[in-house]
Amino acid sequence: MTDISQAGTFTLGGSTVTRLGYGAMQLAGPGVFGPPKDRAAVVAVLRAAVTAGVDHIDTSDFYGPHVTNQIIREALHPYPDDLVIVTKIGARRGADGAWLQAFSRDELVSAVHDNLRNLRLEALDVVNLRLMFGLHGPAEGSLEAPLTVLADLQRQGLVRHIGLSNVTSAQVAEGRAMAEIVCVQNHYNLAHRDDDALIDELAAAGIAYAPFFPLGGFSPLQSTALSDVAARLAATPMQVALAWLLRRAPNVLLIPGTSSLGHLQENLAAARLELPQDAVAVLDQIGMASASA
Repeated sequence: MTDISQAGTFTLGGSTVTRLGYGAMQLAGPGVFGPPKDRAAVVAVLRAAVTAGVDHIDTSDFYGPHVTNQIIREALHPYPDDLVIVTKIGARRGADGAWLQAFSRDELVSAVHDNLRNLRLEALDVVNLRLMFGLHGPAEGSLEAPLTVLADLQRQGLVRHIGLSNVTSAQVAEGRAMAEIVCVQNHYNLAHRDDDALIDELAAAGIAYAPFFPLGGFSPLQSTALSDVAARLAATPMQVALAWLLRRAPNVLLIPGTSSLGHLQENLAAARLELPQDAVAVLDQIGMASASA
């Protein structure tokens, strides 16, 4: 069994978690919509992840919708005492699978109760408020109204900790002025490094940062550079990308997702991948090239 302890630990809400976690998005069907083709297989992936030492899982009830959380409940309930489940609200799915904003008070309250019911929990460990102001990434807009609703649900005891997702630095500052923010989840990787300064700011404040799409947004040239480093290290591009993220900052928590046991083992093996300094220099150059483009 893969040992992921080499990934190190960081604080997430009131818990100390291993920095290599699991993202449950791919447990649903194609397009994160509907049921998976093989439910037993994805249940096995979840159980294998926890057996390997994964103690934080990222999910949402709008994955499926409802499907992913129901699979998590089937696979893992009653949950291990040290398992932190991080979910998110702020979006809903259209009948055609479209991703739609769901920011009204009724929608946010309903989303929290959907997560509680489908996960079979009395309180949610961490709830990320997912902003949907832009179609292709973070966009400015006040989060005061939806965050006020989420803070109210926290005071009611339904939510233990609050995070933010798909946000700008200004929105993080606005959120931190209103409530204790324990994590931020944004698109970030070797080639997409807009959040470099934000990551360092959050690290200084002891706030976790969970990057998604570790291989998203690469140009063919950047992908080739990554693949060349991976081949030299006898690793996969995903393993190298994850290892670089672990090295990037101590507050980075990884949530790679897969519905395959084989890919799960490959991803978890990134915890013990050592990146030599010359490889790091090549990988860093990917981000520098992207920033100057």
